[in-house]
Amino acid sequence: MAVTTAQTLRMVFKNEAGSNFTLSLDNPRDTLTTAEIETVMDSIIAKNIFLTTGGPLVAKQDIKIIDRTTNDMYDPA
Repeated sequence: MAVTTAQTLRMVFKNEAGSNFTLSLDNPRDTLTTAEIETVMDSIIAKNIFLTTGGPLVAKQDIKIIDRTTNDMYDPA
């Protein structure tokens, strides 16, 4: 039985239609700053890197780093 932990960086954008578009990246660098993430998000918006069904991304909506702990309770023999 093992306990594992993981992190996910979740960046949420608004598209032209007003819907949310979420981009998730596993295992972000521990020293990552909000300013660095915002700079990347601004670049994604400015360069129209993603086109969604609701149109291009137009604004930053949210930034989260999600921590997950998994406790494996059973391992078959």
